[in-house]
Amino acid sequence: MGHVRDLPKSTLGIDVAHGFAPQYILISGKENLVRSLKKEAAAASNVYLATDPDREGEAISWHLAKLLGIPMDKPVRVTFNEITHFGVEQGMAAPRTIDSDLVNAQQGRRVLDRIVGYKLSPFLWKNIRGGSSLSAGRVQSVAVSLIVDREREIEAFKPEEYWTIDAKLCEKGETSSFAARLQTKNGEKFDMKSEEEANAVLSELKGKDFTVAGVKKSLRKKLPAPPFITSTLQQEASLKLGFQSRRTMRVAQELYEGVDVPGMGAVGLITYMRTDSLRISDEAKQAAASYIEGRYGKEYLPTAAKTYKAKGNVQDAHEAIRPTMPEISPDKLQSCLSSDQYKLYKLIWERFIASQMAAALYDTVSIDIAAGDYGFKASGFTVRFDGFTVLYPYGDEEKSSIPKHAAAGDLLKVKDLKGSQHFTAPPARYTEASLIKALEENGIGRPSTYAPIITTILSRNYVEREGKALKPTSLGIITVDLIKEHFSNIVDVDFTAKMEKDLDKVEAGKTDWVHMIKKFYDDFSKSLEIAQKNQGTEKIQVPEEETDVVCEKCGRKMVIKTGRYGKFLACPGYPECKNTKRIVKETPGICPLCGGKVLLKKSKTGKTYYGCEHNPDCGFMSWDEPIAENCPVCGKSLLSKKGRNPKIYCSSPECTYERTETKK
Repeated sequence: MGHVRDLPKSTLGIDVAHGFAPQYILISGKENLVRSLKKEAAAASNVYLATDPDREGEAISWHLAKLLGIPMDKPVRVTFNEITHFGVEQGMAAPRTIDSDLVNAQQGRRVLDRIVGYKLSPFLWKNIRGGSSLSAGRVQSVAVSLIVDREREIEAFKPEEYWTIDAKLCEKGETSSFAARLQTKNGEKFDMKSEEEANAVLSELKGKDFTVAGVKKSLRKKLPAPPFITSTLQQEASLKLGFQSRRTMRVAQELYEGVDVPGMGAVGLITYMRTDSLRISDEAKQAAASYIEGRYGKEYLPTAAKTYKAKGNVQDAHEAIRPTMPEISPDKLQSCLSSDQYKLYKLIWERFIASQMAAALYDTVSIDIAAGDYGFKASGFTVRFDGFTVLYPYGDEEKSSIPKHAAAGDLLKVKDLKGSQHFTAPPARYTEASLIKALEENGIGRPSTYAPIITTILSRNYVEREGKALKPTSLGIITVDLIKEHFSNIVDVDFTAKMEKDLDKVEAGKTDWVHMIKKFYDDFSKSLEIAQKNQGTEKIQVPEEETDVVCEKCGRKMVIKTGRYGKFLACPGYPECKNTKRIVKETPGICPLCGGKVLLKKSKTGKTYYGCEHNPDCGFMSWDEPIAENCPVCGKSLLSKKGRNPKIYCSSPECTYERTETKK
């Protein structure tokens, strides 16, 4: 049910003059819930508060205790790391009082965020044209700033040309070849910046003997990755499953809260999913070891159970994210899970089991090859023991074709020798996965905030998606620049990270939250006062993106604008011309009913569907995506159905053609 009380939306809701006391009110729409809870609590002999085991959960329990008249010194707070028979019994066996330090840490964050948002947003409204709906967030602004800074790095980047020379070589009497790359000249690292340089080297190499100068063999051990924490789960789900962070956390919440499993009833399948701890219980380690030995054999167990240590200042109240019952493999649950639940459970289960398995062992070979004054290098490996990669492979696991028995002095045959042109690449734009990694590495935000940060900056139109990449909008760039100019601390990574550490100190009972807020507020209010005095009279205009769509009323090229319901096309001749249009995205599909184009559309609830361009005259629509392929039976467009049983089928209701689609 989430929070039941919060700060009011229409006012600051913080008594700055009296210790920054928050002025909480009942959240609109929660009246019936609270009324029902009060009635049930009054009739109960005992009330236990079992909200989520983190800062937010502790704060919700505190608010409920206030509303229900439960004394703060009464041991009514219980927490569950996992919602299983064992987990619930363990939690209920150890009720405690509400942790005021945890509550104060949550209150401190809420008050900080409200002060920044409530005081800074009006400044943006007054300085950015059309910015009446703008809002500033303390941590969100830093995230947007990271994305803007990266975009500017990309724009400023000047690619540099360079060349490489690669040889395909084979041993005498052998047909299989291996690759080697030019590395040195006269023993020194050697770079080529132009085609002329590369061609000169190729000329020198012509006719030269390629001889093995040295062979280095070693044994490399690859250790499994630790079990997931919130940030790494979101990153891996993005990379491997294509899940956005919000989707990942929604599905993880479902797995944590419980799924109906035949013969077991409703049971939580994973431990609490908002954690930055890598700790694993001894019981879970033993269960994993039993499964590994039974499924793969004793040689796949490490000599001692694996223990992982987290970096930096983590909250160790919870375990890492793991299956609550490691012995239940994903295939046993597939029939009772949704497609998303199965994919995410499988990812979590495999990562955890693999984390408790033995390391993989590789025989590595590195060969130095001499050709006149030049030195080439070839390297590769073969798998001696697959270890944990039998279950959870990652990285380049392809076997090397480098000869195992190469020895110094061996003469090699040249099958091919060529130069290749390359250009240095700019840094990549952030994706959700890489942004979450950057936030975590810089100490910005906490496990519960990564997904909301990304959702917020997208919904406020400071950032947009371009494929998987996150790209700043013109509005985002202007807003960040304005905040940097007047409130540099707000978008400073180190300053924001320090605030997070201060909140951690509040949680640990080492710092008073009011003192922390006051210190921030004194500096912030001075900066705000100076910024307001220096405020210019001219508002900043957000640049408009021109399109090739011509306004049929006045002939101007229409521009993209953003309104309450997202982007739309508008005539730049406003107010003389007030023509607007929806932005439509065409698909490869052709309507099977009237032959019109099939467009990607959004329902009132924001769900994607596909409909004919001639709607409402033509009623064709589908939830399934048209593909660039026609039906082999009737020639109409084919549709792709996703989900548990994916298939390709004909869009025509009169045609029965369909085929099974392989799951990806």
